Amino acid sequence: MSGLERMESGSLKGLLEALLLVSDDSVPATELARAAGAEPGEVASALAELAAEYADANRGFQLREVAGGWRLFTHPAYHDEVADYVLSWDTRRLSQAALETLAVIAYHQPVTREGVRAIRGVNSDGVIGSLKEKGLVREVGRERDRGQAQLWGTTRLFLEHFGLRSLRDLPPLEDFAPDEESRRFIRERLSGRSIGSTLEETEADLEEESDLLGPEGDPDGPDEDARDE
Repeated sequence: MSGLERMESGSLKGLLEALLLVSDDSVPATELARAAGAEPGEVASALAELAAEYADANRGFQLREVAGGWRLFTHPAYHDEVADYVLSWDTRRLSQAALETLAVIAYHQPVTREGVRAIRGVNSDGVIGSLKEKGLVREVGRERDRGQAQLWGTTRLFLEHFGLRSLRDLPPLEDFAPDEESRRFIRERLSGRSIGSTLEETEADLEEESDLLGPEGDPDGPDEDARDE
Protein backbone atom coordinates (compact mmCIF):
# COMPACT_ATOMS: atom_id res chain seq x y z
CA MET A 1 0.00 0.00 0.00
CA SER A 2 2.95 2.36 0.55
CA GLY A 3 3.43 2.61 -3.20
CA LEU A 4 -0.09 3.88 -3.73
CA GLU A 5 -0.58 7.63 -3.64
CA ARG A 6 -3.67 9.08 -2.06
CA MET A 7 -5.94 10.83 -4.56
CA GLU A 8 -5.50 14.59 -4.37
CA SER A 9 -8.55 15.64 -6.39
CA GLY A 10 -11.82 14.60 -4.78
CA SER A 11 -10.01 12.51 -2.16
CA LEU A 12 -12.84 12.93 0.37
CA LYS A 13 -15.41 11.62 -2.11
CA GLY A 14 -13.20 8.66 -2.93
CA LEU A 15 -12.80 7.85 0.75
CA LEU A 16 -16.53 8.12 1.35
CA GLU A 17 -17.19 5.75 -1.55
CA ALA A 18 -14.75 3.24 -0.08
CA LEU A 19 -16.38 3.47 3.35
CA LEU A 20 -19.88 3.05 1.95
CA LEU A 21 -18.84 0.04 -0.11
CA VAL A 22 -17.80 -1.89 2.99
CA SER A 23 -20.86 -0.85 5.03
CA ASP A 24 -23.77 -3.27 5.27
CA ASP A 25 -26.13 -0.70 6.80
CA SER A 26 -26.90 2.95 6.21
CA VAL A 27 -24.24 5.16 7.81
CA PRO A 28 -24.96 8.61 9.33
CA ALA A 29 -22.92 11.49 7.91
CA THR A 30 -21.52 12.17 11.39
CA GLU A 31 -20.12 8.63 11.59
CA LEU A 32 -18.59 8.92 8.13
CA ALA A 33 -17.08 12.27 9.16
CA ARG A 34 -15.38 10.65 12.16
CA ALA A 35 -14.00 7.83 10.00
CA ALA A 36 -12.80 10.29 7.34
CA GLY A 37 -11.37 12.82 9.80
CA ALA A 38 -13.44 15.57 8.22
CA GLU A 39 -16.07 18.06 9.32
CA PRO A 40 -19.69 16.75 9.30
CA GLY A 41 -20.83 19.62 7.10
CA GLU A 42 -18.09 18.93 4.57
CA VAL A 43 -19.02 15.25 4.49
CA ALA A 44 -22.74 16.02 4.11
CA SER A 45 -21.98 18.25 1.12
CA ALA A 46 -19.72 15.62 -0.45
CA LEU A 47 -22.39 12.94 -0.04
CA ALA A 48 -25.01 15.14 -1.69
CA GLU A 49 -22.62 15.86 -4.55
CA LEU A 50 -21.87 12.16 -5.01
CA ALA A 51 -25.58 11.36 -5.10
CA ALA A 52 -26.12 14.02 -7.77
CA GLU A 53 -23.11 12.85 -9.80
CA TYR A 54 -24.35 9.25 -9.85
CA ALA A 55 -27.79 10.42 -10.95
CA ASP A 56 -26.42 12.69 -13.70
CA ALA A 57 -24.18 9.91 -15.01
CA ASN A 58 -27.08 7.42 -14.94
CA ARG A 59 -24.95 4.88 -13.09
CA GLY A 60 -26.18 1.41 -12.19
CA PHE A 61 -26.24 2.39 -8.53
CA GLN A 62 -27.48 5.29 -6.46
CA LEU A 63 -26.48 6.94 -3.20
CA ARG A 64 -29.55 7.64 -1.06
CA GLU A 65 -30.25 8.90 2.43
CA VAL A 66 -32.41 6.36 4.29
CA ALA A 67 -33.13 5.53 7.94
CA GLY A 68 -30.98 8.41 9.19
CA GLY A 69 -27.91 7.52 7.16
CA TRP A 70 -26.43 7.07 3.69
CA ARG A 71 -26.27 3.84 1.69
CA LEU A 72 -25.54 2.67 -1.85
CA PHE A 73 -28.43 1.06 -3.75
CA THR A 74 -28.83 -0.55 -7.13
CA HIS A 75 -30.62 1.63 -9.70
CA PRO A 76 -34.42 1.03 -9.80
CA ALA A 77 -34.23 0.66 -13.60
CA TYR A 78 -32.53 -2.71 -13.08
CA HIS A 79 -34.82 -3.86 -10.29
CA ASP A 80 -36.25 -6.91 -12.08
CA GLU A 81 -32.91 -8.25 -13.25
CA VAL A 82 -31.26 -7.66 -9.89
CA ALA A 83 -34.20 -9.21 -8.03
CA ASP A 84 -34.09 -12.35 -10.20
CA TYR A 85 -30.35 -12.63 -9.64
CA VAL A 86 -30.55 -12.14 -5.88
CA LEU A 87 -33.50 -14.46 -5.41
CA SER A 88 -31.57 -17.18 -7.20
CA TRP A 89 -29.25 -17.44 -4.21
CA ASP A 90 -31.03 -15.63 -1.36
CA THR A 91 -32.45 -18.38 0.86
CA ARG A 92 -33.89 -15.83 3.30
CA ARG A 93 -36.30 -14.26 0.80
CA LEU A 94 -39.80 -13.55 2.05
CA SER A 95 -42.74 -15.81 1.32
CA GLN A 96 -46.14 -14.46 0.28
CA ALA A 97 -47.39 -14.97 3.85
CA ALA A 98 -44.42 -13.04 5.22
CA LEU A 99 -44.93 -10.18 2.77
CA GLU A 100 -48.61 -9.94 3.69
CA THR A 101 -47.84 -9.96 7.40
CA LEU A 102 -45.06 -7.41 7.02
CA ALA A 103 -47.41 -5.11 5.07
CA VAL A 104 -50.06 -5.34 7.79
CA ILE A 105 -47.52 -4.49 10.50
CA ALA A 106 -45.96 -1.67 8.46
CA TYR A 107 -49.26 0.07 7.77
CA HIS A 108 -51.01 -0.61 11.09
CA GLN A 109 -48.19 -0.38 13.62
CA PRO A 110 -48.19 -0.69 16.49
CA VAL A 111 -50.38 -3.77 16.11
CA THR A 112 -50.91 -6.94 18.14
CA ARG A 113 -50.64 -10.50 16.84
CA GLU A 114 -54.41 -10.72 17.14
CA GLY A 115 -54.73 -7.55 15.09
CA VAL A 116 -52.61 -9.09 12.32
CA ARG A 117 -54.69 -12.26 12.51
CA ALA A 118 -57.94 -10.28 12.24
CA ILE A 119 -56.79 -8.56 9.04
CA ARG A 120 -55.19 -11.57 7.33
CA GLY A 121 -57.80 -14.07 8.50
CA VAL A 122 -55.22 -16.67 9.62
CA ASN A 123 -52.87 -17.20 12.55
CA SER A 124 -49.68 -15.30 11.75
CA ASP A 125 -47.69 -15.93 14.94
CA GLY A 126 -45.02 -18.08 13.31
CA VAL A 127 -44.64 -15.63 10.42
CA ILE A 128 -44.16 -12.74 12.84
CA GLY A 129 -41.48 -14.79 14.59
CA SER A 130 -39.72 -15.35 11.28
CA LEU A 131 -39.88 -11.63 10.44
CA LYS A 132 -38.38 -10.83 13.83
CA GLU A 133 -35.53 -13.28 13.21
CA LYS A 134 -34.84 -11.46 9.93
CA GLY A 135 -34.73 -8.16 11.84
CA LEU A 136 -37.67 -6.62 9.98
CA VAL A 137 -40.13 -6.34 12.90
CA ARG A 138 -39.80 -6.08 16.66
CA GLU A 139 -41.86 -5.67 19.81
CA VAL A 140 -42.41 -1.95 20.41
CA GLY A 141 -44.51 -2.12 23.58
CA ARG A 142 -47.51 -3.62 25.30
CA GLU A 143 -51.19 -2.88 24.84
CA ARG A 144 -52.68 -1.27 27.92
CA ASP A 145 -55.91 -3.21 27.59
CA ARG A 146 -56.66 -6.86 26.82
CA GLY A 147 -53.94 -8.52 28.84
CA GLN A 148 -50.88 -6.45 27.92
CA ALA A 149 -50.60 -8.02 24.46
CA GLN A 150 -47.36 -7.43 22.56
CA LEU A 151 -47.39 -4.58 20.06
CA TRP A 152 -45.36 -5.02 16.90
CA GLY A 153 -43.73 -2.49 14.58
CA THR A 154 -41.07 -2.32 11.89
CA THR A 155 -37.35 -1.74 12.40
CA ARG A 156 -34.60 0.44 10.97
CA LEU A 157 -33.55 -2.56 8.88
CA PHE A 158 -37.02 -2.57 7.30
CA LEU A 159 -36.53 1.07 6.27
CA GLU A 160 -33.12 0.30 4.81
CA HIS A 161 -34.23 -2.78 2.86
CA PHE A 162 -37.15 -0.92 1.30
CA GLY A 163 -35.23 2.32 0.69
CA LEU A 164 -37.34 4.51 2.97
CA ARG A 165 -36.18 7.53 4.95
CA SER A 166 -39.02 7.11 7.43
CA LEU A 167 -42.45 5.54 7.79
CA ARG A 168 -43.92 8.68 6.28
CA ASP A 169 -42.44 7.55 2.96
CA LEU A 170 -44.66 4.46 2.84
CA PRO A 171 -46.77 4.75 -0.32
CA PRO A 172 -50.57 4.81 0.07
CA LEU A 173 -51.99 1.29 0.18
CA GLU A 174 -54.47 2.13 -2.55
CA ASP A 175 -51.58 2.62 -4.98
CA PHE A 176 -51.21 -1.17 -5.04
CA ALA A 177 -54.87 -1.89 -5.78
CA PRO A 178 -55.48 -3.28 -9.30
CA ASP A 179 -59.15 -2.24 -9.45
CA GLU A 180 -61.87 -0.27 -7.67
CA GLU A 181 -63.11 -3.31 -5.75
CA SER A 182 -59.65 -3.82 -4.29
CA ARG A 183 -59.37 -0.13 -3.44
CA ARG A 184 -62.73 -0.30 -1.64
CA PHE A 185 -61.51 -3.34 0.31
CA ILE A 186 -58.38 -1.46 1.36
CA ARG A 187 -60.38 1.58 2.45
CA GLU A 188 -62.87 -0.49 4.44
CA ARG A 189 -60.66 -3.18 5.94
CA LEU A 190 -56.99 -2.24 5.81
CA SER A 191 -57.01 1.53 6.16
CA GLY A 192 -59.24 1.68 9.20
CA ARG A 193 -56.27 2.00 11.51
CA SER A 194 -53.44 4.01 10.03
CA ILE A 195 -50.04 4.81 11.45
CA GLY A 196 -51.68 8.01 12.68
CA SER A 197 -50.82 9.50 16.05
CA THR A 198 -48.39 6.72 16.95
CA LEU A 199 -46.09 7.50 14.01
CA GLU A 200 -43.88 9.98 15.82
CA GLU A 201 -43.51 7.67 18.84
CA THR A 202 -42.63 4.71 16.61
CA GLU A 203 -40.04 6.69 14.66
CA ALA A 204 -38.51 8.12 17.84
CA ASP A 205 -38.24 4.58 19.15
CA LEU A 206 -36.50 3.48 15.96
CA GLU A 207 -33.77 6.04 16.64
CA GLU A 208 -32.98 4.28 19.91
CA GLU A 209 -33.07 0.77 18.48
CA SER A 210 -29.81 -1.11 19.00
CA ASP A 211 -30.61 -4.81 18.76
CA LEU A 212 -32.67 -5.88 15.73
CA LEU A 213 -32.14 -9.61 16.10
CA GLY A 214 -32.97 -10.36 19.73
CA PRO A 215 -34.29 -13.75 20.90
CA GLU A 216 -37.82 -14.57 19.86
CA GLY A 217 -40.45 -15.67 22.34
CA ASP A 218 -42.63 -18.72 21.83
CA PRO A 219 -45.62 -18.31 19.48
CA ASP A 220 -49.00 -18.20 21.16
CA GLY A 221 -50.48 -21.01 19.17
CA PRO A 222 -50.36 -23.15 15.99
CA ASP A 223 -49.49 -21.30 12.83
CA GLU A 224 -51.42 -21.93 9.65
CA ASP A 225 -48.70 -20.18 7.64
CA ALA A 226 -45.78 -22.21 9.00
CA ARG A 227 -45.57 -24.19 5.80
CA ASP A 228 -44.94 -20.92 3.90
CA GLU A 229 -41.72 -20.09 5.76
